[in-house]
Amino acid sequence: MTSPDRPGSLRVGLGTDLHRLEAGLPLILGGVTIPSDFGARGHSDADVVLHAVSDALLGAAHGTDIGDLFPDDDPTLAGLDSRRIVAAALKVAAEHGFRLVNVDIVVALERPKLSPHREELRASLASILGIPANCVGIKAKTSEGLGPVGRGEAISCQAVALLEHR
Repeated sequence: MTSPDRPGSLRVGLGTDLHRLEAGLPLILGGVTIPSDFGARGHSDADVVLHAVSDALLGAAHGTDIGDLFPDDDPTLAGLDSRRIVAAALKVAAEHGFRLVNVDIVVALERPKLSPHREELRASLASILGIPANCVGIKAKTSEGLGPVGRGEAISCQAVALLEHR
């Protein structure tokens, strides 16, 4: 078995996020504003995709999470663009000798449908993450009317990131 700090070794990280949905807020996913009558409420811009991806990166590289780097009780971070969180997570990964290989993302949301926006989301994420678009998987699921996501009260996201040690 290869040591995790040897060149070529791989690490996998899992990130999740959940935000309440409210009328009149922008719905920002993967750095893209999606047309919608409601959006996610959060201390930052509430981009569940970038939050889940950041946690996946941090978990794989260092075993930490975005709350350690960007506490949600810090008033100076209110409205923070989540691309800054991703940049910080990528920096932590690089400082620990890792590069991102690919990400796979699942967004749970009843509406709006995300399939018409999939390629725009993939391109945005590839640009933000500095990887080719074919290394970004993004899927949307409903919750079949079950739970807070199914009732349209929340949006959630899961992301897996594969890192390779340089």
